[in-house]
Amino acid sequence: MKQSYSILHVEAAAASDGWEPIVGAIGPKLRAARQGLGLSLQQLGARSGVSAAAIHKVERGDMVPTVTTLLKLAAAVALPIGHFVEDGGPSAPIAVHVPAGSRQPPAADWAPSAAGVVAHAIAGPTARMRASGVTAEVAPGGSSGPSATPRPGEALLLVLEGELQVEVGGERHQVRSGGALHYPSDHTVQWHNPGTVPARAVWFTVRG
Repeated sequence: MKQSYSILHVEAAAASDGWEPIVGAIGPKLRAARQGLGLSLQQLGARSGVSAAAIHKVERGDMVPTVTTLLKLAAAVALPIGHFVEDGGPSAPIAVHVPAGSRQPPAADWAPSAAGVVAHAIAGPTARMRASGVTAEVAPGGSSGPSATPRPGEALLLVLEGELQVEVGGERHQVRSGGALHYPSDHTVQWHNPGTVPARAVWFTVRG
């Protein structure tokens, strides 16, 4: 019978070697990674397959996750498991590699009311990096819906196919295939596809 070991067992066995601070840091590191991605507890739960209640307990330090649970959570926030349990040295690889087929939905604050849009995050942002990206296909008539909450930073939109009509702080811009729009994200932003064919676009954002 396969036996499942929790990090709590490691802590108990090696407490004399100073493992308590490492185990105690798991919760804060998880919270920082989740908030860096703009995810709620429920959204991280949906990504990881771990209940929101369990994630809350881990973040508060009320529960030490099993290795299996920590692996699920680490994958959901695109960080190696070593980021959560290592003591000293780099907390994560220099680069974050997201393999094909492993891309996640966009962060919760990216066009939360969008309709007629299929979108995927390119990567991040993570607790270490501020840049992120989203690829999206917008059906004819598809839109962002009401503007998301403005936040410090900037965004760069590149339309690959079709066209998008974008309104930034009351200014209207018609961005067609091959065109780009660079704007501060601390303004209200809304967009829609006024054409008769799907539009494909990429957004790059940098948190302020």
